[in-house]
Amino acid sequence: MRPTSSASSASSARLLRWAFIAPALLYMAAFFGYPLVRNLLMSFQRYTPTTYFTGEAPFNGLENWRAVFGDPLFTDALWHTALFTAGSLLGQFTLGLALAVFFSRRFRLSAFVRAVLLLPWLVPMVVAAVVWRRILDQEHGVLNAALEAVGLSDGGVPWLSSPSVALLSAVLVNIWIGIPFNMVILYGGLQEIPRELYEAASLDGAGPWRTFRSITLPMLRPVITVVLVLGFMSTVKILDLILALTSGGPADSTQTLGTVTYQLSFLNLDFGQGAVVGNVLILISAVFAVLYLRANRADFGTANGK
Repeated sequence: MRPTSSASSASSARLLRWAFIAPALLYMAAFFGYPLVRNLLMSFQRYTPTTYFTGEAPFNGLENWRAVFGDPLFTDALWHTALFTAGSLLGQFTLGLALAVFFSRRFRLSAFVRAVLLLPWLVPMVVAAVVWRRILDQEHGVLNAALEAVGLSDGGVPWLSSPSVALLSAVLVNIWIGIPFNMVILYGGLQEIPRELYEAASLDGAGPWRTFRSITLPMLRPVITVVLVLGFMSTVKILDLILALTSGGPADSTQTLGTVTYQLSFLNLDFGQGAVVGNVLILISAVFAVLYLRANRADFGTANGK
């Protein structure tokens, strides 16, 4: 009777585990799995506004994919997305890390200043974009007025009206918005580094740069991985900031994959082609999610001495 009882208890435990997991699996399937599959199928269909009335969305094979990949706008948007994402991550991470290291040294009013620096992160993206659009206005913007006052500009810089400058302006605004997130996460990681390591480095005669390179960066690596991957996944698909700031212009110089998806789906009303660009974004995000999981697993193995 004992083997039967043991097998029965093991089966009950297995069923209990599945009972706890089932709600999460159902939620994932309904709210993540179904939209992903539906979006993939839509990219192979002629899906137009009439589909919502007739229910007819005939399959057209790779026609949507060929149309999107053959459009120069998609190629330009892919390049703009790469520049926008790389520039934003570099600026956000560098300045965020510098501020995190700065605030790791306690001083009077440090908590108050940190709280003030969090404000860009708390402001809705559209609101921040609208405010910056006024600041960067060529004729009436505060930034050009300040540059002219100190003699650094004559006539104003076309921050948002020049194809060669508009993307840089969008990157700078996104850096301003993303710095607080990087600063907070990296500051938290710095607090977890044992102070004894810095004391030992000081006794060994290591300077600030050597200490930062040999202790701070290696110990901060897992947090850096999280910050960069999460930052990438939120930046590569950004839409509201660019729509409110430049609407993809001038001359499509700030069109990204996110804005092209919006344009194809909600302006051109070609949902099939919009789904194609959406699938490209999903694929790019999935690749970086896998890289993040692999890096996390490697860090976990290193921490456990494996």
